[in-house]
Amino acid sequence: MVDQLRQFAQEVTKIAKEVGTDGVLGGQATVHDVQGVWKDLTESVNQMAMNLTTQVREIAEVTTAVAVGDLTKKVTANVKGEIADLKDTINGMVDRLNQFAFQVSKVAQEVGVDGTLGGQAVVVNIEGKWKDLTNNVNTMAHNLTLQVGDFDFIDECSTTDPLFRYAPFLMSPKQSLVVI
Repeated sequence: MVDQLRQFAQEVTKIAKEVGTDGVLGGQATVHDVQGVWKDLTESVNQMAMNLTTQVREIAEVTTAVAVGDLTKKVTANVKGEIADLKDTINGMVDRLNQFAFQVSKVAQEVGVDGTLGGQAVVVNIEGKWKDLTNNVNTMAHNLTLQVGDFDFIDECSTTDPLFRYAPFLMSPKQSLVVI
């Protein structure tokens, strides 16, 4: 009995140190020839270590995927308490990043590649730098739309208004470069 208790204490201490202190996940306590409460305690320690291992590894997998631009993964582990809050935060982050990436890519494609002017990114529930970046993309797309509209106006006037053709000669050299 004393040997079993000593073995149990050593194994639980080993798992607590590996998982709790050293950050080495996946360890299991091995206590031979125990029954009753000692067996239940050993199984509980092993279940706790396995749950923590599963949760941390899944969170690490998702955050690593986000770090390299893969926004297809989410934390799916069955969790409770503060770990559930962390899961919700990470999954919410992935959702917002997906929405942000889609909207900004859409505007870049429409305005920059397809030549469709007036596009704007619509991203909800963002704040901080993500909101700043979305606003900057929208401002850039809006300014480009205005500039192209000005070029269209200049082009139209130059072909329909005879006085407009002489406007560069009535301006300073610097101003005429803008019109030409």
